[in-house]
Amino acid sequence: MNKVFLIGRLTRNPELRYTGSNTAVASFSIAVNRPFTGQNGERQADFINVVVWRRQAENVKNYLSQGSQVAIEGRLQSRSYDGPDGKRHYVTEVIADNVEFIGAKRNPDGNQETQTTSAPAQNDASAEMPVFSDFPQEEPTTTDVSGNPFADFGSSIEISDDELPF
Repeated sequence: MNKVFLIGRLTRNPELRYTGSNTAVASFSIAVNRPFTGQNGERQADFINVVVWRRQAENVKNYLSQGSQVAIEGRLQSRSYDGPDGKRHYVTEVIADNVEFIGAKRNPDGNQETQTTSAPAQNDASAEMPVFSDFPQEEPTTTDVSGNPFADFGSSIEISDDELPF
């Protein structure tokens, strides 16, 4: 099984390109904090390259930038190519199946911005666009549960043990 889950912040703005068949592909890298500190007491991070395809790639380019926090679900992939110097280069990257926009973007001064995206960028063409938190939101509806929901069924229900699913 090849499954990867990561939460981190973009280290650079996403780069969007299109293949010869006009398929969108975006690449970016994220910094993922390690769960421990180094010998000098500072938090260390891993920098991981991420590739995302199609509609989700366009959403990433349009709604994320350096400092944005994301949750990535995908798979690890390794590939190699011959560089212009004649040497073989190896690349390991995460191919994202799902990118969720979480948290607030950090400003260069370390403070968080107030506008955040809260909807996931789905991998299919029917994906909804992210919802911004400073737009008006409808209040959720509530249901009164103080009464007996089985009051209309009579005083007792006859069920044999054979009819129970457990």
